[in-house]
Amino acid sequence: MLLLDFLAPKSCAFCGVLSTGDEHSLCVNCFDDLPWRVPAASPAPGIFNCSLSMMDYAFPVDVAIKALKFKRQLYYAPALAEVLCAARQSLPADIDSILPVPLHWRRKTVRGFNQASELAVPVARALGIRILRGVKRCKAPPSQSGLGATERRKNLRRAFSTREQVASKHVLIIDDVVTTGATLTELGKVLLRNGADKVSALTVASAR
Repeated sequence: MLLLDFLAPKSCAFCGVLSTGDEHSLCVNCFDDLPWRVPAASPAPGIFNCSLSMMDYAFPVDVAIKALKFKRQLYYAPALAEVLCAARQSLPADIDSILPVPLHWRRKTVRGFNQASELAVPVARALGIRILRGVKRCKAPPSQSGLGATERRKNLRRAFSTREQVASKHVLIIDDVVTTGATLTELGKVLLRNGADKVSALTVASAR
C-alpha cells in the first residue's frame, strides 16, 4: 500500500465507504444505484453523430454536479468521470479527440476551474486520445438556468470561437448536464465550420 493511501485512504464520493485499494471513486453499490439512463444513447439530434447522456439529472447526481460546480467539491469530479468512462463501448470507434465545453475566462476565474475539463481529462486518458485545444468561449452569456430553448439559443449566438482549423476528424464534446442541448449544438456547429468532419456529445446527465 502506498503511504499516501495509508494516510488518506480513498472513499466513495457518494457514501463515504472506504475503497478496497483500487482506483475507483465510487463503491459498487453506489455505482449500481445511480439513476442510469437505459439506453444511454438517444437519437442524435441535428448535427451530432452520436449523443449520449449516462444518467437522469436526479438524486444523487444532481446534488453532486451542483456541489462540484458551485461549492468546489472537486472530489466528485473523478466519480462523475467514472460514469462517463462507462460509455466507452457505446462511443463511435473513430473519435480522435475530446473537447470539454469551454468556460468563459471570467466565470472560470470566479469558479477557479472548468468542471467539464475536470471530467474530460480522465475520459481522454481512458480512451487514449487527446484533448482538443484552441476552442474558447468568447462571450459570457447570462446564466442559462431557468431559460427556455429559444432564450438559450439567443444567449449562445457567437459564444464560441476557435483560433485555428480543427485538426480532428471526429470530436467528442463533454459536459456535465444537457438541458435543451443549445450549448452542445452551438459548439458543434463551430467545430464543423472549422474543420471537424463529425461531432458527438457525451454528458453525465440529462435534464430533458
